[in-house]
Amino acid sequence: MAVLTTYARVYVDDLDVALPTFEALTGAEPGLRFAYEGVELASIGAYLLVAGTPEALAPFRDVQATVIVDDLEEVFAVVAREGGRTLDGPNDVPTGRNVTVLHPGGAVIEYVQFDAAKVEAQSVR
Repeated sequence: MAVLTTYARVYVDDLDVALPTFEALTGAEPGLRFAYEGVELASIGAYLLVAGTPEALAPFRDVQATVIVDDLEEVFAVVAREGGRTLDGPNDVPTGRNVTVLHPGGAVIEYVQFDAAKVEAQSVR
């Protein structure tokens, strides 16, 4: 399994208000932008901004990072071998498939295996 990208999650109230600061900080434009389960998401540089009301964000707040991998099935094997626990998934998501894992020691990480066609559909042009 290869880790392709890791995004630090940043929880914000309003994506349109937050994005200009992250554009200035990173010198980048959003790569992906999409809605999912009542929140809006945008990737920019090494950040994944997750926006919504406090109620909409509540189910996501424990997730500390999003990691893009080339093989989600291998994530399951590593988690089982190392004593982690799957909290949610696998799920079909707007960019492919994901799983949320509780690692030994307490870290909560979302793993995503991109589907090229889905990513293209969510890409900011």
